[in-house]
Amino acid sequence: MSRKIRVLVAKPGLDGHDRGAKVVATALRDAGMEVIYTGLHQTPEMIVEAALQEDVDVIGLSVHSGAHVPLFRKVLTLMQENGLGDVLLTGGGIIPAEDMKMLREEGAGRLFGPGTATSELVSYIRESVNQESA
Repeated sequence: MSRKIRVLVAKPGLDGHDRGAKVVATALRDAGMEVIYTGLHQTPEMIVEAALQEDVDVIGLSVHSGAHVPLFRKVLTLMQENGLGDVLLTGGGIIPAEDMKMLREEGAGRLFGPGTATSELVSYIRESVNQESA
């Protein structure tokens, strides 16, 4: 790619735990990506609007509240409605494996659980974005 990969890291819903999101944002930045961190308590509408304004390649949601299924679904729907079908939606948090599989089948990218090495996330994003632009 001729430009840096742009990633929006967002904390949807009422979840107030953002340490993981900040660790991920720092790791992606250290890997040479441009990172926009939206902060806590974002609605799906706010997240997709920020993604549109920032012209991102990737949206990463961090969810620890248990509301991951409706939040990912709403973001996916809004992405499609706003012409962001080519943007990768990934993320992580406390998400059961069966929900990860279901969300993947519905259009989300790979989702990551606690303890995942940040290098694994960096590699996944690089590979996914480079495949899209190839």
